[in-house]
Amino acid sequence: MHQLSPLDAQFLMIESPTTVGHVGSLVVVDPPTGDGDRWTVDTVRALIESRLHLVPIFRQRLAEVPFGLTRPYWVDDPYFDLEFHIRELAIPQPGSAAQLGEQVARLHARALDRQRPLWELYVITGLTDGRAAVYSKVHHAAIDGVSGAELLSTLLDIRPTPRQVEPEDERFDPRPLPSRRDLLGRGLASMLSDQAQIARTVPLALRHLDQLPGAGSHGVVRGISDAASLVARLTGAERRAQVSATSRDLKAPRTPLNGPITAHRRFSFGSVPLADIKTVRRRYGGTVNDIAMVLCTAALRRWLLDHDALPQTPLVAAVPVSVRRRGQEGSAANQISVMLAELPTHLADPEARLEATRASMELAKARFGAVPPTLLSDLSLLMPTAGSGLAARSLFNLATVPGPPFNLMISHVPGPQVPLYVAGARVEGVYPVSAVSDLTGALNITLFSYNGALDFGLIACRELVPDAWNLIGYLSDALAELVQVSQAG
Repeated sequence: MHQLSPLDAQFLMIESPTTVGHVGSLVVVDPPTGDGDRWTVDTVRALIESRLHLVPIFRQRLAEVPFGLTRPYWVDDPYFDLEFHIRELAIPQPGSAAQLGEQVARLHARALDRQRPLWELYVITGLTDGRAAVYSKVHHAAIDGVSGAELLSTLLDIRPTPRQVEPEDERFDPRPLPSRRDLLGRGLASMLSDQAQIARTVPLALRHLDQLPGAGSHGVVRGISDAASLVARLTGAERRAQVSATSRDLKAPRTPLNGPITAHRRFSFGSVPLADIKTVRRRYGGTVNDIAMVLCTAALRRWLLDHDALPQTPLVAAVPVSVRRRGQEGSAANQISVMLAELPTHLADPEARLEATRASMELAKARFGAVPPTLLSDLSLLMPTAGSGLAARSLFNLATVPGPPFNLMISHVPGPQVPLYVAGARVEGVYPVSAVSDLTGALNITLFSYNGALDFGLIACRELVPDAWNLIGYLSDALAELVQVSQAG
């Protein structure tokens, strides 16, 4: 039994009729076809059942503290039913990628049942060429991108034959659900502990409050940060790190990506060769992630031109960053922050766009390094627990009043560069399925580097981005253009 962190709890609180708080992945596989081989939902269920003890959160559910005094706890689910969490469905012929994406979008739009462990997995058959897929979703309150990748590695293998896993020392015997009295007592103790942590960490965090995405545009926020800095100087506390004088507040333009979202989703996915990314990188420098951001910039430019909505200033992307420290591996709790970067979609020349994107990423990293990496976690302590769902959603809505703090989210989760297998089926691609909200924008682009490719997963609000599949084609076209320019030079 353990309590959610303040940041974990916020992912619960932001859920609404139009916003879900889970993240997922679509794993496309090529099942074995030898004589007598059968790859079904039972095959996958048996594999996961043998490894459940490696992922404790899979058998835990939420227990709310009475009156919402403080954050919920993860507790054993005494009614855990593996068959409820692992399901199967078939795509009708012809079993195209578009059909699969539509099915994933529908599944992803449904909220998880908070009376059960917060995850579901679907084995999907009927795809072209005999392929199949595994779509899974887990609540963001339980994992972040890095811990999600760690979880995935627990369930997958590097050889067709699943590795032998040491069984549980003892059969799973869930503890009874805690009583309201027990939860209330723990909650009161937690509140005292939180107050001590607030006194220790929040004064520093308040000095950096105006560095949160979009917060600098609010005069009240700037006033709080300036006042906290003044108090720190008067009391002899360390002055906050100064951001480079060359940096500036980033202002996101209004685009069709920014507006109230609906509950409906679109999902598209695809891959580009990592070798081509490296060809561009050798010519222009930078990191693989820098080149991926260049591709996203080019694709977004074409999409905005399609909609006659290209702004004359750069878009602003929020880029999640893992702040896990050594020794925190294997922790399911969220250890993330976010940095902002400009995407020069206003530039028509591909080389100029590439250079500007690289410079933007360098500046974003410098700005991010000037604030405490735990800023989001520390400030989450200030969010009230009773009624915090309303408070969190109101805060998100207020962030959009003077204009969107950013236009969309783009993230990159590094993965293994060797083939993986799930219950003997070779993994052809791992496509992330993230989340969108009124704050984050109607489009989220997440990529996973796997076995010589960058696998892109694009989740979007159906009404605001109905043509998400076009963006997948634009990403491939952008890379082909850069490769051609690189080789010509």
